[in-house]
Amino acid sequence: MTISVDLKIACRVGSAPKKAEVHSWLQQAYQAGSANSSRPCDVSVRIVDEDESRQLNNQYRQQDKATNVLAFPADAVGLPEDEADLLGDLVICGPLVEQEAEEQGKSAAGHWGHLLVHGMLHLLGYDHETSSQAAEMEDIERRILGSRGIDDPYQEHSARR
Repeated sequence: MTISVDLKIACRVGSAPKKAEVHSWLQQAYQAGSANSSRPCDVSVRIVDEDESRQLNNQYRQQDKATNVLAFPADAVGLPEDEADLLGDLVICGPLVEQEAEEQGKSAAGHWGHLLVHGMLHLLGYDHETSSQAAEMEDIERRILGSRGIDDPYQEHSARR
């Protein structure tokens, strides 16, 4: 039921959440999205600049642009069972989070929370490649964000569909 968070801030970003807030968001996503949320796990979160985000996104997803969040599930690298408590790594591009929040008229804190939840769900095996996968993942995100008084991050996107 508990997760351990290793937070590294590798760039200047004024709105970056404190470790306790990162932990709170990830813990809530872990409980909502995991069938085995009673098992302890470790998550690493690295907040990076646009250059590092672009480099990683290009290296691992063949997309030559910065992205707001990248998730690297530990099970994708085949860790031995005795290291199975490592859930994975999240890489979040701090300047892009701030830019998106401003452009979309969202609070930076709420957008950070959304991306932490979104990334954590990816570490738990959720995806949004198909419409049914996206609906399941977005429903969990909406419930978590709504429980904290944050508007549906997909509302505007859904209206354009």
